[in-house]
Amino acid sequence: MRKIRAIEKVLIANRGEIAVRIIRTLREMGIISVAIYSDADRTALHVRMADEAYYVGPSPSSESYLNMGKIIQIAKDSGCQAIHPGYGFLAENSEFGRLVEKESLIFIGSHPESISLMGSKTEARKTMKDLGVPVVPGTLYPAKDIKELIKEAEKLGYPVLLKADLGGGGKGMRFARNIDELKSFYELSRSEALSSFGDPSIYIEKYINEPHHIEIQILGDNYGNVIYLGERECSIQRRYQKVVEETPSPFLDSESRKIMGEIAAEAARKLGYRSAGTMEFIVDKDKNFYFLEMNTRLQVEHPITEMVTGIDLVKCQVEIASGKTLQYTQESINPKGCSIESRIYAEDPDNDFAPSPGKILAIQNPSGFGIRDDCGVYEGYEIPIFYDPLISKLISWGNDRREAINRMLRALSEYYIIGVKTTIPFFEKILKHPEFMSGSYNTHFIDKLEKKKEEFEETRKIAVIAVGLREIMDKSESIRQDDRKISSPWKTIGRWLYLQSRL
Repeated sequence: MRKIRAIEKVLIANRGEIAVRIIRTLREMGIISVAIYSDADRTALHVRMADEAYYVGPSPSSESYLNMGKIIQIAKDSGCQAIHPGYGFLAENSEFGRLVEKESLIFIGSHPESISLMGSKTEARKTMKDLGVPVVPGTLYPAKDIKELIKEAEKLGYPVLLKADLGGGGKGMRFARNIDELKSFYELSRSEALSSFGDPSIYIEKYINEPHHIEIQILGDNYGNVIYLGERECSIQRRYQKVVEETPSPFLDSESRKIMGEIAAEAARKLGYRSAGTMEFIVDKDKNFYFLEMNTRLQVEHPITEMVTGIDLVKCQVEIASGKTLQYTQESINPKGCSIESRIYAEDPDNDFAPSPGKILAIQNPSGFGIRDDCGVYEGYEIPIFYDPLISKLISWGNDRREAINRMLRALSEYYIIGVKTTIPFFEKILKHPEFMSGSYNTHFIDKLEKKKEEFEETRKIAVIAVGLREIMDKSESIRQDDRKISSPWKTIGRWLYLQSRL
């Protein structure tokens, strides 16, 4: 039997809203929180909220939040018993997990072996297939060269997806509709995989038409107890990155979610998985599902699961890491109502979502019944250019889906931030869209939305040019009819040039 180790002090190897979120749970548990910060984060909210804070290095993450040796040394010097990695940065770095345990510290996360196994997408696919879990048709090993990819693509049939073996967040992913696009994207995909993950290895998958991206939240302890806490619908994506999530999925039926949940939990049990984790699946229009990948960490969208189950996943992670038995059984999990999350970024939706760093001159956070705002900034804080521009995660809860949507719309209308551009107006458009309202969307939703916007902009340009030309023609006709009036028709072009400048 695993010995229970007391955790009295925890270093959080992360920053921003997720560090703030972890600090809050630690405080409720009576555990001292230790923050780390870079030059850019000296005045960050997580630094202000933690019980203690220590400098970890210069602003670039490679010299600060990815500095494994320095982070571990700070944990030891400050008297911590454990390290929580949050998500991103070192959360799925098996080497970091091993180094933490080597120094007799507790890693609040999965076993390094599980992280390593699931870190390689092809290895994870092979493992799941061996466990009897359906996987998306495709290769089970990284491709040797373009010739091998072409051969596999011909077997699968186009369209196909190129993916980075160590990838995530859509980096290194390319959609190829034919052999020419496959050849064109091959080196681009490899290059992006190398720059993002330090490994150029890529593989190929069959593209599933009209897909839904569904993930199952699981919890496992050190004694073989594994449960699933329902699913999350993550199909509202832009360039393969999630922007809005909800639970339960409006697409799945009760039988489908039960089968997927049981398969995910059983696979995790066979893997000996511990801590919070997520099994991600692609589901086609007929509700056939295929394993996509496993995230061996806390997910960005975990709060919506917490809202419907009433279970604090970070608290569970801490208790499991200390050696305690899982406090819940599958029978005790009864999700209630519906929850939605909108990721509020410092980005400009009107400028191809370009990052919008800068000082927050004023901010009003929404609140009220059924609203949770996991925010990592404050008035006067300057959003740095070095990291992901996530400002907060806005979460709503309702007794049913309609109520959750209405509460989210109300919260978005209350939320204002002055000083930087944000994605708030973008989410209002999504939630008001008939396709989202009906729950009939899939992963193509935003692509179609942006295509319609491009078509509208093109039509608008044509209309403006037509109006300008008409004005010139009308003025010229007026001049011909009145010889007594001497005037240059070029003066009338001023209006047309002004209209052109507004395009």
